[in-house]
Amino acid sequence: MTSVNLSSFIEEKKAHLETKLPEYVLRLDAPCQLKDAMLYSLKAGGKRLRPLLLFATLEGFGQNYKSSLPVACALEMIHTYSLIHDDLPAMDDDDFRRGKPTNHKVYGEATAILAGDALLTYAFQIISTMDQIAPTQKLSLITELAKASGPEGMVGGQIADMDGENKGLSLDQLEYIHLHKTGDLLGFSIIAGAILSNAKKQDIKNLREFAKHLGLAFQIKDDILDIEGKEEDLGKPVGSDITNEKSTYPKLLGLVGAKKKLANHISAAKEYLYSVNMKYEKLELIVDYIVNRDH
Repeated sequence: MTSVNLSSFIEEKKAHLETKLPEYVLRLDAPCQLKDAMLYSLKAGGKRLRPLLLFATLEGFGQNYKSSLPVACALEMIHTYSLIHDDLPAMDDDDFRRGKPTNHKVYGEATAILAGDALLTYAFQIISTMDQIAPTQKLSLITELAKASGPEGMVGGQIADMDGENKGLSLDQLEYIHLHKTGDLLGFSIIAGAILSNAKKQDIKNLREFAKHLGLAFQIKDDILDIEGKEEDLGKPVGSDITNEKSTYPKLLGLVGAKKKLANHISAAKEYLYSVNMKYEKLELIVDYIVNRDH
């Protein structure tokens, strides 16, 4: 599969997702102000990496990605809720996200909090009302997503990140933060595709390890881009991690050491991927896309 085909894959899948996401919100019997705030952040764009990983996993197992659109939308809603809450004054206190004013700057803090709450809870409603999958698959998806996004996953990683601010973290502490704050939701994208494909237990086990290394690689690349990236690509000031005195891989390992760590995680991720009984070419190319991205 060439990079041209990967671009076509990304464009096609993102187009379907961008159409479907607003439909779910617009059908809600909810106050217009709340729906407007939800849609504002959902339509802010982004790489849509998590749904793309879900679609690539499904197709790798020979399944049609369209059947997973509800799960992809639910996943993106949870990711979006986390960004809305991360940007709040009580958290990262950011004024801009992807070059646009953050949700609370447009709708106020109270509405932004509730928009995030709505996206989080609605995500589980969407999965629970899917009628095209078996009840056991539905339960597995809900359990996996709750763990990935909750206290043992993203939320736990977020509070560990807050607790580690302005402190000299060890490499193990930094990896814990990123495995959970970023990695677990990325991992769900892949495991959800395997669940929907009725993959074998050993394949799911190997995909979990693949996802773990991929999640760490994603964060290390983010840390490197904070030093080497361009502000117009990143949508935020370059060097903001240094300004905010955050622990990062380049800070702990140096830029050369961070790049070596990135290469090691990518190598490990691919090793686990190659052991899965599936057509893994699209997932492999998405891994390369993560490593080579400029934002």
